Amino acid sequence: MTSQDLSGGERLPQEHRLPQERRVVTEIPGPRSRELQERRTAAVAPGVGSVLPVYVTDAGGGVVVDVDGNSLIDLGSGIAVTGVGNANPRVAARVKEQADRFTHTCFMVAPYESYVAVCENLNRITPGGHEKRSILVNSGAEAVENAVKIARYATGRQAVVAFDHGYHGRTLLTMTLTAKNMPYKQGFGPYAPEVYRMPLAYPFRWPTGPENCGPEAAAQAIDQITKQIGASNVAAVLLEPIQGEGGFIEPAPGFLPAIAGFCRANGILFIADEVQTGFARTGDMFACEHEGIVPDLVTTAKGIAGGLPLAGVTGRADIMDKVHGGGLGGTYGGNPLACEAALAVLEEIEEGKLTERARRIGEVMLPRLRALAEKHEAIGDVRGRGAMIAMELVRPGTKDPDPELTAEIARRCHAQGVLVLTAGTYGNVLRFLPPLVIPEHLLNEGLDVIEEAFAG
Repeated sequence: MTSQDLSGGERLPQEHRLPQERRVVTEIPGPRSRELQERRTAAVAPGVGSVLPVYVTDAGGGVVVDVDGNSLIDLGSGIAVTGVGNANPRVAARVKEQADRFTHTCFMVAPYESYVAVCENLNRITPGGHEKRSILVNSGAEAVENAVKIARYATGRQAVVAFDHGYHGRTLLTMTLTAKNMPYKQGFGPYAPEVYRMPLAYPFRWPTGPENCGPEAAAQAIDQITKQIGASNVAAVLLEPIQGEGGFIEPAPGFLPAIAGFCRANGILFIADEVQTGFARTGDMFACEHEGIVPDLVTTAKGIAGGLPLAGVTGRADIMDKVHGGGLGGTYGGNPLACEAALAVLEEIEEGKLTERARRIGEVMLPRLRALAEKHEAIGDVRGRGAMIAMELVRPGTKDPDPELTAEIARRCHAQGVLVLTAGTYGNVLRFLPPLVIPEHLLNEGLDVIEEAFAG
């Protein structure tokens, strides 16, 4: 297996046969992608959107190749899913071997070792040295739903607290927990009861400044919970340690510890939604480790299985053990192919030191993006940790969101063969989620294109 040089003398495995290069040979999308888009329009419900309608034939390392032969630099990782690469050899080999043996029995009917092994690993790597238990499901939304079910069952309480700008999924309960109306909630109500929303410590937009944001936002949230709900009625507080779809908002320092402390003092379970932030993405295995937070329950998905559908809930044993037999589970939850993929992903993260690699990606990206912000007043904020980085765009001289410019910058990047994503409550955030195995020359070339996009 060959390798590619990285700065500092590090070397990463060449995890795909594809040339690791940006190559634009047609307009994007090209003619074959446009043909496929016509077929899609006739066959697929329009409610399913796509960031960029290029149709993929191959992907790996830091590139995505389309049907027209274009090779795009991937700064999206399938929304933080393919951290170890789209075609990681270890993942592919484990999945193929399992597929040759059996693809499904349903763990609730006839169990298998790989499910148990994934749970053992989740219990080991999630924050805290206490005894834990895990369950496996199919998606991040399903994990959040189950975490809320477990919390309500264990506490005998019903109220659940979520936060401004949060995103937790598209099912009825997780839509309710999600803060953003369009496109996630519009027209899909009525919503689930006993869900309450509190202010988040959003440093860039906090009225009295980022230096006051953490303690003031925590005090405000705690006061509202106490007055409006009553702490004794709250089963769980749910939040993302760094918000994903909300715009990669990193709560101001002190906010998470204050909320976690309030929960401990009042018998409220603290649920960390690590669906997007987990599995080395932020430079720690889990983002809540940054401030030493030990959640009662952790939800995981996205980066867990290299692109196969898998998610989990991991929690304190005394909480998880309370639910009666048969109260948790699902037909496909912990599918054996996905479990084998997850075991391979965890080996890749740990043996490849991908938490360190995520930190290196942040060390490359943040200085360049901050230097770009010095040149362009429209870049109001640059933020993030590890390989989870964002820029918030505003109208010059204000903090008014500029979603039109955000969309235009993304379009320019796409046209030049760099896949970037947008996000944010106001649609004005460019978010970057490169694969943790992206070669550094591609990362820098992607940043070159972003700089050119701002230059017009």
